[in-house]
Formats: sequence, C-alpha cells, structure tokens
Amino acid sequence: MVDREPDHDSGRVGVSRRRFLETTGAAGAAVGLAGCAGGDGDGDGPIQITMDGEWTGFEDSVYDALYEAGLDESIEVEILPGDFETGARRSDFTSALDSGRSSPDIFMMDSGWTIPFIAREQLVNLSDELSSEKLSYIQDNYLESAVSTASDPETGDLYGVPLFPDYPVMHYRKDLVEEAGYDPEGENWATEPMSWQEFAEMAADVWDDNGGPDGDFDYAFTTQGDNYEGLACCTFNETMTSFGGAYFGDHENLFGPIGDRPITVDEEPVHDTIRMMRSFMEGPDAEYAHPDFPQISTTDLIEFTEEPSREPFTSGNAIFHRNWPYAIPINFDSDAFDAEDYGVMPLPYGVEEGAGTYDGTGGTSAALGGWHLTVNPNSERIDDAVQVLEAFASENVMVNNFAEGGYIPPNPSVTESVNPEDVGDLGAFLDTLAVAGENTVPRPVTIAWPDQSPQIASELSAAYQAEKSPEEAMADLEGELESIESELA
Repeated sequence: MVDREPDHDSGRVGVSRRRFLETTGAAGAAVGLAGCAGGDGDGDGPIQITMDGEWTGFEDSVYDALYEAGLDESIEVEILPGDFETGARRSDFTSALDSGRSSPDIFMMDSGWTIPFIAREQLVNLSDELSSEKLSYIQDNYLESAVSTASDPETGDLYGVPLFPDYPVMHYRKDLVEEAGYDPEGENWATEPMSWQEFAEMAADVWDDNGGPDGDFDYAFTTQGDNYEGLACCTFNETMTSFGGAYFGDHENLFGPIGDRPITVDEEPVHDTIRMMRSFMEGPDAEYAHPDFPQISTTDLIEFTEEPSREPFTSGNAIFHRNWPYAIPINFDSDAFDAEDYGVMPLPYGVEEGAGTYDGTGGTSAALGGWHLTVNPNSERIDDAVQVLEAFASENVMVNNFAEGGYIPPNPSVTESVNPEDVGDLGAFLDTLAVAGENTVPRPVTIAWPDQSPQIASELSAAYQAEKSPEEAMADLEGELESIESELA
C-alpha cells in the first residue's frame, strides 16, 4: 500500500510485514533499524530516507541496485524506518518541515497527502533539479495518475518521484469457488471484471455451499469499512466510482479548483453504494439496505481496517477479501490453505464502463494508493538527495523492489515486461495487477482533503451503521464539503 493508505504496508516476498512486526514490534520500527551503505563518503554522513520499516529487511539489495543504476558510490544511503500508519507519518513530516529540520533528506510520502505539502511550498521542486532526461522519463512513462499526485496541480511541476503505486484486487479461495461449481480460469476472472451483482450472488452461493454464516466461514467477504481515511479515500471511493458516482463530478475536478467544482455526493449512485454495503453486512431486508444484494458478511466490516480485514482470510475464515497486493505474500505464507488454492481478480463494477454519471466513472475501479520520494528543502545535501532519487527512477531498481518487497513498479511497462519467475509470489498475478493499474481512481487530493476526508468517513460510517439514511448522511456531507470548499477557496 493502504494509499499507501492508512497502514497499507505492501507485503514483501522476502520478509512479510507480519514477520517484520513479530521480530521487531511496531514500536521498534520507529527509529532503530536503519542501515547504511556507500563507499568512501565525503564526511557529511549518509543521505537519510524515512521509509516503511519493511525496507530495512532488504535494504542491502536496494543499496546495491542504486549503485548499479549509477549512483555515485561516494554517496552513502541510510534507510530510517518510519511509522507504519500514514497519518502518524504525515504528522512526523509536518513537524520536521515546520521546524526546519535538515533530517531526513528524503521523505517517503503517501500519494494521498503529498499535494498539501506542495501547496505549502515545503518540498524541493524536482522539475528544477532533476536532469531533463530523467524528468522526461518519469513524466512520459510513469503511471499518469501517480505522477499527478506528485505534481503541483496548477503548474504541473514535479515535486515527488513515484516510488511505487498501489491498487487493490479481490483475493479469493479458488478451491472453494471451484468446489461450488464455478470456473475462474474458464471464465477469465483474472482479467475480466464481473459486476457487483454477479459477485455478491456468487459469493453468497459459495458461502452457502460451505454452511453459510453458521458454517465453516464467518465471512464470505471482508473489506475495510472502519471510520478512517481508508474508507473515504479508497474502499468507498472506488466502489462509488464503479457505480458511476463521484465526490466532485467529472474526474477532471479531482484536484480542484476548490470552491469552483460541483459537489455530487447526494446522488443516487452514491446512495446505492451505501445501500449495497448495508445489504452485505445485514442482508437485503435490513433498514436502508439494497433489496437486490444478498448478505455476504457481517457488521464487523465497520470495524475493519486493512490488517483486521485480512486476518480472517489469511487464517482461513473468509472466502473473498478486498485488499492491496501486500497481502499476497502474507497469504501465501498461511497454513490455512495451499498456494494453488489462491486467486485474485479485479474489483467488481456497479455499472458498465462508460455508463457512469460522470466522466471517469463506471466499470471496475481500484483506489490509487502508493508512495513518492520527495526532497526536504532544509537538507544540507540537496544535490546528493536528487541523485538518489534519479537512481530510484531506474528500471533495475524497480525490478529489485518488486522482487524483494512486492512493490509494484511506477512504470507500467516494467511490470508488463518483468519475468514472473523473478518477482516471487506476485508473479502469478501480473495480469490482474495490470487490469487494476489501468483502472485506478485517485482520491481528490487538494489542500482541502485533510479536512474533507474525516467528514466523508464520519458520514459514511453513520450510514453504514444505519444511524442515518443514505440520503440524510449524504445531504449532511454535501453541506459539510461545501462549507470547507468555501472556507479554503
């Protein structure tokens, strides 16, 4: 990952996030596991990068790949493990920049909150610092939606080098699906998305085939429905988009202009998305539920973030599971089922592609997560830090990070051309990842988003719990979003 989104730490082929936490503890990940590499050095110490703690598990291969990509060996590099939770990471970086600290030299920033730092002029403008060749390579070849979240929405200048994008898939138990009479390979589930209607009916059928809620599995389906950033930016955003709905109309409005774009949450596609989730949790006869969708989960969804939603699937207690690719190597390590019993497919859609109410909506949609590398303007070695970023923007480094850590290359052509045998557990699912990557939807990141996303999550949570009807919750949200837009315009 979650963007990555809150706690979407992508799993690694070598050492899974679970194993990392077991061996270090979450608290120990904050500071003390940094390693460094480099040649003679210049006496100024290493270039420090705050990254996910998982990167320390394969940091030597990262350093080697950077030097193979042409990084001057006199430049030492040191990875400092940062907080796993994206909100805490953002707070740490805000404190560092507001106080003018020179360390770290490079920040690994969530794609969901890089733009506010750009708007506050707190990052180095890489369009002025990168070589013209490397700048063109990034802007011409990287995933466009990822580059957009690392750029100034007004000028188009680049302030971050995308390190990896993240986009979710539907993980599922292939053995149980086949035992229930379905044919995932014959029906091309890996690359041809099904509708949410088809998915829900099939999931309910497989669940019933295994005893239903009182049988061997507590859930046919798990996802993330807690009241947190991941609900607003990701799980609801992508599902609403697949139904043809949007927060701010056409996707050309995702990054503004604030105060001069429509607010479109109180509309039928958005209401239907909420109603479907109510049916998934409590059945079609529940209050405010959609009568056409069966129950395939429980109200536990309103308490699930990434890891709590993953654990039932990994332990063999769920049949389908929406999550980021980090979960693949973790699930492969599970003793609950064999690797050949494991499948992934693109997320379902609400309406056909092109049939959505707004441009950019309809069809399978996958929330765009991922992280960028940005340079601290207070660094005493900006030139060296920029050289490190240029090395990261090399294909051999991308392949190394994909193979060692499960981090999807920001250049889609690298993902398409890589040898599946060279990238571990994710190699079997490159086709599905390609479909998800082609259908990403960014969150609407502006300087207003940090204030808007908690309001979105709060109103959605109230609707998910039937404390408000979908219409009431979205009408309230419309007013709240309008107020924020007016205040910040």
